[in-house]
Amino acid sequence: MADVSHPEDALGTAVLAALDRVIDPEIRRPVTELDMIRGVDVQPGGSVRVDLQLTIVGCPAADIIERDVHDAAASVPGVTSVAVDVDVMSPAQRAALTDRLRAGRPKGVQFTPDSLTRVIAVTSGKGGVGKSTVTANLAVALARRGQRVGIVDVDVHGFSIPGLMGLTDEHGVAPRPTRVDSMILPPVAHEVKVVSIGMFVDDVSTAVSWRGPMLHRTVNQFLSDVWFGDLDVLLLDMPPGTGDVAISVGQLLPHAEVLVVTTPQAAAADVAERSGIVARQTGQRVIGVVENMAGLVQPDGSVLHLFGEGGGDETARRLSRGQDSPVPVLGRVPLSVPLRAGGDAGLPVVLGDPTDAAAVALDAVADRLTAMGRGLAGRKLGLSLS
Repeated sequence: MADVSHPEDALGTAVLAALDRVIDPEIRRPVTELDMIRGVDVQPGGSVRVDLQLTIVGCPAADIIERDVHDAAASVPGVTSVAVDVDVMSPAQRAALTDRLRAGRPKGVQFTPDSLTRVIAVTSGKGGVGKSTVTANLAVALARRGQRVGIVDVDVHGFSIPGLMGLTDEHGVAPRPTRVDSMILPPVAHEVKVVSIGMFVDDVSTAVSWRGPMLHRTVNQFLSDVWFGDLDVLLLDMPPGTGDVAISVGQLLPHAEVLVVTTPQAAAADVAERSGIVARQTGQRVIGVVENMAGLVQPDGSVLHLFGEGGGDETARRLSRGQDSPVPVLGRVPLSVPLRAGGDAGLPVVLGDPTDAAAVALDAVADRLTAMGRGLAGRKLGLSLS
């Protein structure tokens, strides 16, 4: 807690209370809670000086934080002027901050089986079925329901989440996450925390051509060093197929639930089934299928099935084999111009055009995921008998 030079002065206490409402845009915690306010000095006549300490030199949110601190202090009745002195935390202060944010947890994969965060891997047997689009829209839809949501884009070779979430500039370049010592702070878009290898390459056209060990280290670092805070749901945008990344995720997150995205083509079921089999081999559970590109609605209300019919049902039927309960088709998302346009613009259709048929279908999937809850089998509940 910051020091008030004149604790008897009610104005200083009121200023501190106002600063409690200033939120660090990257860490998403009040600046007072993060010990970024090191002092508030109230002078006779109502002039106030605030000692603000940023986490790192060159903090990308520095201007926003300084402005919000100034405006919050200035809003307090009785304050006549505000000066904000900006400094940077010492290494010891940053270390104390990162320890506190990790809540004493040792460094390593954050989302262990004992974590209360629900982890959902969005997979597909093949590329081009709209898996990333489904992931981005589900994340935003869940966030709109008040859940704390994060996305890890583990499609290292074909990353697209930064663009779909509106994090890229006009050249397609995504912002580099801020680092506080060894802790990586994920950018936030549409109230969703996001990390992707696309945020660490110098050129959007860079081809990431890594093999197994490097891919495993990258996935492990995303799950260990990126500070997401307390999430309700973490979505993993998986690469297509059953290669190195799928195996790594299975090893690191064997308790993850799996959502399979496929197309209406009956032949797609053959390929989609494989991703579920690999997931099940590592202990993960397939919770549902989303059929994307499920027809194009015509002006007269009829549906043109450009990619055939039945692929989602067939995929669910095949994935149900070997599980205790059937795998449901959670939704059918029709072909949609607003869905495609929203992806190009970085504005998911559930936000940009919520009445569109694709948005309605994706919102329904989010509702079903929320109602489904999560299995707690094998997880410690943190209870003790005395």
